[in-house]
Amino acid sequence: MRWSTAYIPTLKEAPADAEVVSHRLLVRAGMIRKLAAGIYSYLPLGLKALARVERVVREEMDRAGAQEVLLPAVQPADLWLESGRWDRYGKELLRFKDRHQRDSCLGPTHEEVITDLLRGEVRSYRQLPVILYQIQTKFRDEIRPRFGLMRGREFIMKDAYSFDRDSAGADASYQAMSEAYRRIFQRLGLRFRVVEADSGAIGGAFSHEFMVLARTGEDVIAVCPACDYAANVERAEILPPESTDSAQPPPPAEISTPGLHTVAEVCAFLGLPPTRLVKTLLFMADGRPVAALVRGDREINEVKLKNFLQAGDLRLASPGEVACLTGAPPGFAGPVNLPVPRLVADQELAARQGWITGANRTDTHLENVSLARDAAISAYADLRSMADGDACPRCRRPVTSMRGIEVGHVFKLGLKYSQAMNAVFLDEEGRERHMVMGCYGIGVSRVVAAAIEQNHDDHGIVFPPPLAPFPVILANLDVKSAGCSARAEELYVLLQGEGLDVLLDDREERPGVKFKDMDLVGAPMQLILGARGLARDAVEAKDRRTGAREELPLTGFLPAFRRWRDEVCAGWSADAG
Repeated sequence: MRWSTAYIPTLKEAPADAEVVSHRLLVRAGMIRKLAAGIYSYLPLGLKALARVERVVREEMDRAGAQEVLLPAVQPADLWLESGRWDRYGKELLRFKDRHQRDSCLGPTHEEVITDLLRGEVRSYRQLPVILYQIQTKFRDEIRPRFGLMRGREFIMKDAYSFDRDSAGADASYQAMSEAYRRIFQRLGLRFRVVEADSGAIGGAFSHEFMVLARTGEDVIAVCPACDYAANVERAEILPPESTDSAQPPPPAEISTPGLHTVAEVCAFLGLPPTRLVKTLLFMADGRPVAALVRGDREINEVKLKNFLQAGDLRLASPGEVACLTGAPPGFAGPVNLPVPRLVADQELAARQGWITGANRTDTHLENVSLARDAAISAYADLRSMADGDACPRCRRPVTSMRGIEVGHVFKLGLKYSQAMNAVFLDEEGRERHMVMGCYGIGVSRVVAAAIEQNHDDHGIVFPPPLAPFPVILANLDVKSAGCSARAEELYVLLQGEGLDVLLDDREERPGVKFKDMDLVGAPMQLILGARGLARDAVEAKDRRTGAREELPLTGFLPAFRRWRDEVCAGWSADAG
């Protein structure tokens, strides 16, 4: 491709609504353009980056025994009603009626469609296992789309589904897909971790996320440096306290705390650490009030709480609802004499006595509270988010937190959909049995954004070689020089003969413009040819990631280039995984 004829509309400034690095750089590098909130057009460079990801994904899916299909984007409501997700999925499901007033939706995922397909085709155990995948546009009507391709409403996803005879077969499919995912992200040159995760709206009993590590990641993961344990904080298991304090405190006594609503304010006023306080948080779980208790310096984990309560919908109570339930404004709720039918407490609170809590009265707290004696606790459970220094649930060494971007998710669905939709087969004895399912997703467009979040600098994108729209850019700095242009054309042909996708910058622009654009679009290998280099029979080679430069001879160019290319790529491979 020649830059002079390519459509690469780079920009000097990022759009005002671009909140994260990948969004800013994708727009500035001429890869995407916004059409509406969370919906983007892919320009040639952006589409080439997507194609790079898709090629690796297809190769590894095929290698793992999966077969590609393409399923409809529009899905009838009847299937979602069968699975029970039509009402449970929430407002992210874009529902509409066709001209015959039949309910449909734009597919955010395809569990129902693929299950319907297989239940009509697979009759015998001899036809199993089956793993099918597709790469397709999805739509989820996010309430607040943001961060460009990181959290859009319309996005490109690879989703795969496995169907097996039994749990052992499903475990083998899950393992095969997990290994394929590792190979995909290693081949793409990304630094990632595999973490235990919550299954969310997809459902299922077990899942793992593949997280690209980046300081700007919106997900927090707990990692043990001493073993291979890693988990999303939504899933991270916290061990129960090893010892408890059974000494009973004096009866609860009121403390005047005028206008003090927050833990920090109350602690400063009383001269006590937040470890002495209990926060009482009021939620509405499927429309019914629930109180959740956690230590003052901890954060309640709403995913854990929702799963523990087995709630379909969970939200914080509004200020008006808090006032109605407690008789006081937010900030003064407490577990003593709280007229809420269900109180659940984080397991850590069972380890000690003598807490400070809200008193359910304005400007008032209680001291000397024993939860076992003074509150009607329904249950203790692991309800908080893991924090730095907590014990690893595997080896008990302290964990640390890292930030990551979810780019892949694998689920053990089990019988969730096959039972609901009666997807059965006949086993060796001729008995009907439900297929055991798995689900495996990769956010293809999100991978591109995550790669940029992980690999960029002040000058622009730094693409890993397998992901770059053009792994090599050859810049001719003296286009008007017949000698320079002739030699640039020779190099261009040689590089294409190596099977490389090369962008020849043959524009009549200043060298500074070419240097900035090369850095902005992120080609990992840059070759720079000018009159001075030509006089020395040399072309300058720059490693975009390290900034290291060296001269390669024009005479005998290919052997020297191959050696340099291999060194550049080896540096990326060493850091991947």
